[in-house]
Amino acid sequence: MKGIFRLITLLCIAAWSSHHVAAQAHYKPHISVGARVGASLAETSFSPSVKQTWLPGECGAVSIRYAEEKLFGLVAELGWSARGWKENFEDTPFSYTRRLTYITLPVMTHISFGGKRALCFINLGPEIGYIVSENISSNFDYMNPAAVSDFPLNGRMTQQLSMKLKNKFDYGITAGLGGEFYLTPRHSITAEARFYYGLANIFPSSKSDVFSASRAMSFEFTLGYFFRLK
Repeated sequence: MKGIFRLITLLCIAAWSSHHVAAQAHYKPHISVGARVGASLAETSFSPSVKQTWLPGECGAVSIRYAEEKLFGLVAELGWSARGWKENFEDTPFSYTRRLTYITLPVMTHISFGGKRALCFINLGPEIGYIVSENISSNFDYMNPAAVSDFPLNGRMTQQLSMKLKNKFDYGITAGLGGEFYLTPRHSITAEARFYYGLANIFPSSKSDVFSASRAMSFEFTLGYFFRLK
């Protein structure tokens, strides 16, 4: 975690420096609107740990971007993302997934570098979200796994299988790396890989509760389109 926070600090310093340079040069600002859509891979960070694997899903957003002609800008989005987790039962025939669909609102620093037709960018900032739907898929009685024949109870946490959500509101940090290619001066396409780490717990987390942490975590891989308004 120390490494992550160190990276975030360095990126924020770079963003401020870029903005300062751009302001001094009086570059013409650009305002663009767009959308992105793609696939996600999600896990939930539990403490104590839960045996799980990546849960595939979908994600997307509509975006508005303010950017100086060189280096620095801001991006705000309204989107959705499939998060949750998929239990890992290894070589047994059991399966369990808990899919949580979030409405998301990230506001990010946008740092870009490259030429007029093709460039790379970094997005970084806070994100808030809210769970709007929950879906559990299982091929066994997850309300009473101890009664299931041959269920692998040894060394496995099972309370999360039937535990009700406590917090639907989430907040965290998101960071993305991508590329943008301009088809014309006003039309561009983007490709981005983005990581999100939640700071709120979906389950109760007091000292007397089962889990001290149950935080959303996901990767998103999207393609997008932007139209420059000015």
